[in-house]
Amino acid sequence: MTSKTISQGILRAVGVLVGIVFLLYFLYTIQSVLAYLAIAAVVALIGSPLVRFFRRLKLPNILAVIITMLLMVGILAGIIALFIPLLSEQGKNLSLLDIDELQVSLNTLYHQITNHLGLSSHIVEDVFEDPGFERNILQGLDIGFIPNFLNSFLNVLSSASIGLFSVLFISFFFLKDSKLFEHGLLIFVPVDKKKGTTNSIGKINGLLSRYFVGLLLQIFILFVIYTIVLLIVGIENAVVIAFLCALFNIIPYIGPIIGGVIMLTLTMTSNLGSNFSEVILPKTGYVFLGLLFGQLVDNFFSQPFIFSNSVKSHPLEIFLVIIIAGLLFGVVGMIVAVPGYTAIKVILKEFLSDNPIVKSLTHNL
Repeated sequence: MTSKTISQGILRAVGVLVGIVFLLYFLYTIQSVLAYLAIAAVVALIGSPLVRFFRRLKLPNILAVIITMLLMVGILAGIIALFIPLLSEQGKNLSLLDIDELQVSLNTLYHQITNHLGLSSHIVEDVFEDPGFERNILQGLDIGFIPNFLNSFLNVLSSASIGLFSVLFISFFFLKDSKLFEHGLLIFVPVDKKKGTTNSIGKINGLLSRYFVGLLLQIFILFVIYTIVLLIVGIENAVVIAFLCALFNIIPYIGPIIGGVIMLTLTMTSNLGSNFSEVILPKTGYVFLGLLFGQLVDNFFSQPFIFSNSVKSHPLEIFLVIIIAGLLFGVVGMIVAVPGYTAIKVILKEFLSDNPIVKSLTHNL
């Protein structure tokens, strides 16, 4: 091997490394665009069954897509509208907030909890009875954050508006031309791999479409159960609270815990000032039983149904994948674990079907 060959090899390796670095930097720079594409792809997967349904009704493709998009935008607008009464009520409460009344209510709630549990509350009594308590709080309160908060809120609102428009625009064309994403991806695939890639994309689209539709069904079932429980118990804004807590179920394992804590907390705070033993504790207990019932239905009916009929994976297999993805990539990894793992299984079966490990993992596909 001559020095010229060695130097050419080194230069080639350096060039490859530089190219990889530039590619990663480019992907990092356009990460928001990639996020829009990913979200639009999910929206298209969810909306594709509706488009096929409208096509069976002999509607033109463009009209079926428009109706589907209008339905999805209407659902999104309805979800946002659910939170308007809650936000407006909380804003009104904040504008009419009486510090002295709030202090008395919190003090009363603390006394009720400590008396019910048989604990001593003299430390908190000394704090609340200190004449400098409210003054110290007010002295430490800096309202200079308000302009910065408003600017940040406007920036977030502007970014969300741009993102929403981008996602809707991309989703429309993904639904209008179901092969658009596939054709764009095949540009980067060698000729001898195009057929296998096309088969993989078709299988992935079918599996993930059923998965996301099943996930929406799972959230809807929990939403109905939580709403019924909260309405029976008599909690204000029951529909909004139920929807928010059901939505957290998108995050596997951790989400239900977060949603449950939020629901129990809002149940207690909505009855602030009532008798702890006779009102707050029984209502919180009933809500906890409703949460437990909802999770039992979800764990023994909804999730097995979704996993077995959509992604064709064993629940233990899914559990391990979600845990590993969570350890590696956090909450985002837990959310995308099942769709990503399903796509990887389909690709492996298409291109490495003779491998014994791949055979054992993909025998249901």
